[in-house]
Amino acid sequence: MPVYFYANIRVSDEAEYNEYLAHVDEVFMRFAGEYLVVDESPEVLEGKWGYTKSVLIKFDSREEFMLWYYSDDYQQILKHRLRGAESDAVLLHGIDDEEE
Repeated sequence: MPVYFYANIRVSDEAEYNEYLAHVDEVFMRFAGEYLVVDESPEVLEGKWGYTKSVLIKFDSREEFMLWYYSDDYQQILKHRLRGAESDAVLLHGIDDEEE
């Protein structure tokens, strides 16, 4: 079953966040995920929006997500995002093809 990593990000320290951006794609390319959305100006339809970016990444399984997110390489750069931005992130569980 696919899973989706969804993060809303509010950058507070550009230099620290840019350190994360400088390495994230290099690490991400080694894993079986797919960027679906990286949007710095989403269209707000309801509610208030205090973020500077939204990101949606698809993984074919929770296991594939875990391999990426908890890898030593990603954890080394994640600290820069956590220092440079406030993030609300969730893991969404997709619909299995058999359930449709």
